[in-house]
Amino acid sequence: MAQSSIEWTELTWNPTTGCTKISAGCKYCYAEVMAKRLQAMGLEKYKNGFGLATHADTLQTPYSWKGSKLVFVNSMSDLFHPEIPADFIKRVFDVMNDTPQHTYQVLTKRADRLFTMNGGLTWTPNIWMGVSVENSKVTERIDFLRETDAKVKFLSCEPLIGPLHGLNLSGIDWVIVGGESGKKARPIEEPWVWDILQQCREAEVAFFFKQWGGRNKKKSGRLLGGNVYSEMPVAAPKVVGKEKYKI
Repeated sequence: MAQSSIEWTELTWNPTTGCTKISAGCKYCYAEVMAKRLQAMGLEKYKNGFGLATHADTLQTPYSWKGSKLVFVNSMSDLFHPEIPADFIKRVFDVMNDTPQHTYQVLTKRADRLFTMNGGLTWTPNIWMGVSVENSKVTERIDFLRETDAKVKFLSCEPLIGPLHGLNLSGIDWVIVGGESGKKARPIEEPWVWDILQQCREAEVAFFFKQWGGRNKKKSGRLLGGNVYSEMPVAAPKVVGKEKYKI
């Protein structure tokens, strides 16, 4: 568990680490860079760098958290990666089912495996399930997500590297949009963001604009038309970072 600077969550929990690239959004993966840095620092959990690994010893961690937490699951991996055993994924879900005081945000690019496993998982209301949608080539992930039994479904359009016109937001509760960051960040275009916001408004879907990104993401900020968009999908008070939102 680690405190997170990600604007839409509070903590990160990584029962698995490591991944492999699957689509254009993975090209400059922040988690890969971070894993190599942690490996160089000598952290045992990252002794294999970004090689895929499961960490059964972390499964007890949520039971030790006081109060209620907003938790991004596997910020350093993809829970539905094909090399992660189905039994281990079910053990992660068992922990989430057993700790309803916490809200878990799970995000995957492997929406096909998510759909395949859906019937064998227990979807308690505290599990929010999302898919990454970085451009129009991967919008089929939304269709897989829509067919799951998750009570809250969301899209992470980050890094947004192309327009997403005409999204089918039926059954979707929340959309996060963000530009890529880092030295080689691919540009995000403002009209793409406004278009997604308008689609969310028409579909009555919560909209969260995370960042413009770029080489210096702090300098570029997260204002859109002079406003900060930090909408969350359901109504319960929570502190995210230093700002209070309704989630």
